[in-house]
Amino acid sequence: MPFRKIVPEKVSEAVRRQIEELILRGILRPGARLPAERELSEQLAVSRPSLRLALAELEERGLVVTRPGSGVFVAEVLGSAFAPPLIELFATHDAALFDYLSFRRDLEGLAADRAARHGSEADHAVISAIFARMEAAHDKRNPDEEAGLDADFHMSIVEAAHNVVMLHMMRSMFDLLRRGVFYNRQVLFSVRATRDELLGQHRAILTAILAREPAAARAAVEAHLGYIEQAMHALERSRSREEIAQMRLSLERARGPGRRGGA
Repeated sequence: MPFRKIVPEKVSEAVRRQIEELILRGILRPGARLPAERELSEQLAVSRPSLRLALAELEERGLVVTRPGSGVFVAEVLGSAFAPPLIELFATHDAALFDYLSFRRDLEGLAADRAARHGSEADHAVISAIFARMEAAHDKRNPDEEAGLDADFHMSIVEAAHNVVMLHMMRSMFDLLRRGVFYNRQVLFSVRATRDELLGQHRAILTAILAREPAAARAAVEAHLGYIEQAMHALERSRSREEIAQMRLSLERARGPGRRGGA
């Protein structure tokens, strides 16, 4: 018969598995500091030696790092998602920008759909709270803060989708966005009319998710990212026209005043 003896799980293994689960689910984020040893052992109701053994196993697996005098932190496991040469290519080729936006439109549309279907009340409360902070930053006319909250808003929707593969993939993508690898969001949020439009688009996404309307949530995300793509195309065209104008100005200056006006 295909039965095996039940072997009781070691306390340290149970602790390790719980922390691994929190990292996998995105509850413990890269860079997050774990509670102090005494506090964590009390929360888990385990002995400190068992906790130390679990943390040592996690560190050996590369999931946490110990910083002397500071504590234990979740490792920056997203750092290896994209190799530095590939990040450099992303940053220097315009085609990567529009492929990135297309990729986000597909995945975030699905995430918004899932957030509307499967997101808990707590998930929706987090999304609503971030949007409220976006409104406050908008009213204060603080485009830098508003741009920073933009990524948090979108990431909270991905978290509410409850798909761990999507979660960690999109965290990697948003890390590059925050670092300005693809485009500078502050440029978009610096124009008042654009800021107003973007806030309205985020409100539409939020409204559809809270109403638990998956199709509307997906459509709102797709419309928002379509708007971003159009704005970036317009920026590229404007930049190209400016480069041409500068070239003409340089040629005109090179001709000198004595060569102007005559045939």
